Amino acid sequence: MTKDQLYKELNYVNHSREKRLFYANLVIDNPELIPPLLEILFTVDDKISCRAAWVFEFMCGEKLEAIIPYLDTFTEHMSKVHLDPAVRPVAKVCEYLIKDYYSKTENKIKTHLTQTHKEKIVEACFDWMINDEKIAPKAYAMNSLFLLGNEIDWIHPELAIILKRDYQMQSSGFKARARHILKKIDK
Repeated sequence: MTKDQLYKELNYVNHSREKRLFYANLVIDNPELIPPLLEILFTVDDKISCRAAWVFEFMCGEKLEAIIPYLDTFTEHMSKVHLDPAVRPVAKVCEYLIKDYYSKTENKIKTHLTQTHKEKIVEACFDWMINDEKIAPKAYAMNSLFLLGNEIDWIHPELAIILKRDYQMQSSGFKARARHILKKIDK
């Protein structure tokens, strides 16, 4: 399947779990589709990029190791994503990566996620926390930053400042997640 054919196929992706999973499995079964999928995802001003992001997130949810050869590309370009429906899945993929990296079970992400990748994820997560994003990317970013802060000492104090500063202006979902993270930071 060419990039153009994949682009046309992405028109059929919608919010349903069934469609996202179908196309995620198509990509898992045909890993040569990952580079064109990422290319479409990082065409950030195109609405189809959001559908590519949904498929990419589901692919990572099913088989996270599939991202390994593309970690450089993903972390290099993820901060350019700005359309709301694409930011959420990109933030979720970051959370998948960080959770796997700090997981107690052995996995391939631990050996392939570099310091540079983690720094780019930290930068993107703080951008999502500071910018006017919806609750989901902020929640994924909070979790990622909390875990990263156990290794990188300056993250927890900065994260706590942002959570406390934004607390009153945010939704009840943000407040619940922020309280949870702040309690963990204070321990």
